[in-house]
Amino acid sequence: MTDSAILDAFFEECEDLLVALSDGLEDMREGKADSETVNAVFRSVHSIKGAAGAFSLEDLVSFAHIFETVLDEVRAGKLSTDDALLRVLQRAGDILADLVDAARDGLPADAEQVDPVVKELQSFLGEDGLVEEEFVFEALTLGFDDTPITATYQVQFRPGREFYATGNDPALMIAALQDLGPCTVRILGGDLPQDFADFQWDEGYLTWQIDVMDQQSDLAIREVFQFVDDLCDLNITEQFDDETDALAQEIAPLGVPASNTEQPAPDVTQVPVAASADVDDTPVKADKPAKRPASTLRVDPERVDRLINAVGELIINQSVISQRIDEAGLPNSAELHGDLDDYKLLAREIQEGVMAIRAQPVKPLFQRMLRIAREAADATGKEVNLVTEGDATEVDKIVVERLADPLTHMIRNAIDHGIEKPQDRISTGKPATGTLRLTASQRSGSIVIEIIDDGAGLNRKRIKEIAINKGLISADMQLTEQEIDHLLFAPGFSTAAEVTNLSGRGVGMDVVKTAITALGGRIAISSITGQGTTFSITLPLTLAVMDGMIINVGGQTMVVPISSILETIRPTKADLSRIGLHSQLLRIRGDYVPIIDLAERLGVRPSSETMTDRVLLLIQTESVTQCALAVDDIFDQRQVVVKSMQGSYGEIAGISGATILGDGKIALIIDPDAIAAAPTTELKLQIQAQREVAHAAT
Repeated sequence: MTDSAILDAFFEECEDLLVALSDGLEDMREGKADSETVNAVFRSVHSIKGAAGAFSLEDLVSFAHIFETVLDEVRAGKLSTDDALLRVLQRAGDILADLVDAARDGLPADAEQVDPVVKELQSFLGEDGLVEEEFVFEALTLGFDDTPITATYQVQFRPGREFYATGNDPALMIAALQDLGPCTVRILGGDLPQDFADFQWDEGYLTWQIDVMDQQSDLAIREVFQFVDDLCDLNITEQFDDETDALAQEIAPLGVPASNTEQPAPDVTQVPVAASADVDDTPVKADKPAKRPASTLRVDPERVDRLINAVGELIINQSVISQRIDEAGLPNSAELHGDLDDYKLLAREIQEGVMAIRAQPVKPLFQRMLRIAREAADATGKEVNLVTEGDATEVDKIVVERLADPLTHMIRNAIDHGIEKPQDRISTGKPATGTLRLTASQRSGSIVIEIIDDGAGLNRKRIKEIAINKGLISADMQLTEQEIDHLLFAPGFSTAAEVTNLSGRGVGMDVVKTAITALGGRIAISSITGQGTTFSITLPLTLAVMDGMIINVGGQTMVVPISSILETIRPTKADLSRIGLHSQLLRIRGDYVPIIDLAERLGVRPSSETMTDRVLLLIQTESVTQCALAVDDIFDQRQVVVKSMQGSYGEIAGISGATILGDGKIALIIDPDAIAAAPTTELKLQIQAQREVAHAAT
């Protein structure tokens, strides 16, 4: 493995350690600061520090050192985990993540961000930044030399099945311990089966006992076992050597308590082996089951993408075969139809399995939002508690990556504009601390992410006034509450009175909608005055494959995403009403929804001018609550592979992509939201301009 590959593996390992660190700090903040949680946090920082030292990442090592020193004081019980300390520890976790990112990009540390946190950490450690042991201090005042007093540590570990199954060797552990200092090794074999027939080749029967001498602490010893401590029963205890015993006895009469250096001799026939994965010396009951690590396999994303493309071609091939069988006119009873159905099911199963490979939980993204919320709350002087739910929900990796910026804008806006200041909340009978909920769930083949605050809600009167002043709407325009809410997504719209680090430039929510739409999703708003606001983002689970309805528009075959279609309707004259000179409305269940002639919007001629001869697709968009798309005919409903067109043609008005059908033809995929939002003349002009550019290029 090359040096760069090893370094990449280090940064990948850091991502897992930072997740564990964030989880542990969050548990501590919620009052779960038990020894196991503190030790897990300490191990994460210590592991990052140790591995960073191997690559000479000095900025990362120095910060992690002071960070782990504070955590060491916490686990020793010398520091209490009050709100002030937990706040600093969370900031330190953020800075540690920044330093890892900077090291990955080859950038220097940002001293303006790092130094204040370092000073805060040092403030918990006393004047010198280190808490010295009372025993050493008394020895120095009595005139002894300042040679560090060393001790002997006894290590007992019994490898389990997972230890051997993952290719580990006790001999390598012992060799690493011998590099630390003189060692005495014993084998305790009291658990060997009496009958050879009972011997299991993958079972660990031997317990290894190693006395490691001349050690100032047990940290170096624990580093040897840091990647296998969950794979074996491990116990490390301290034993002072004879020289230290004499020094202890000499100091004891002067009022300094001597440590109890008497250690019971181990019984070779019955060895009490403690199963402990913690870094403290408290033995754990032997009957506690060992934690089994999750088995994972790191794969190059390019390989996964190639596999996804191959599966896409498989689905297209399945459509081609289906088309050929239909053209052959075989009877429905033919066995070939049954074989084709099996092929379809197998192709879909393979496609779902491949999509699951690229799927990942939204937990890392939600953890980033925790930091955004803390920073926004500090900047606005508000008290906010961010609660996350459903962070194990999995979604396509690309979707997760592109969600970071939209969620950042929405979290900041919710804190800056939604949640009130503590004194205002108290005056309205609310708790001083506001609550912001970030949830994720899967619903009907889509992922739904909600940002819910318990703030003051949207001030619709002010929103409409600002929109009128900016010329976004006319003063006499009558808008529903939902239409007023969606003015927030208009370009240049902002309710901030002045420009701050968080808001006021009028680009935030516009960027949010653009990013969500680019992912094939939609965003909705629900707000109750005085109670709060909910932003709901609905996204596809994957961007590669979708279910679509094959339609005919002016002789052109196109695809409409199934996720946007509520129902299909063959209208009668009684269902239609005319409004204005050319527009029509569909009357459905007592409501009226506008009808959009898809052929007219796209600048092509419909097969029939009579609406009763056509099919209406009732769709739901964010621009228009409901509308009906008039198409000439519906051919089929099938799974299609989405192909991007932006690389070759740029952004096309009203079109989100393309696909290849079973007959080899290319069909454009309609963007219902863009079709419903853009006025007819505007869309026609955009399409005409794109046609002229295409002709000029050819």
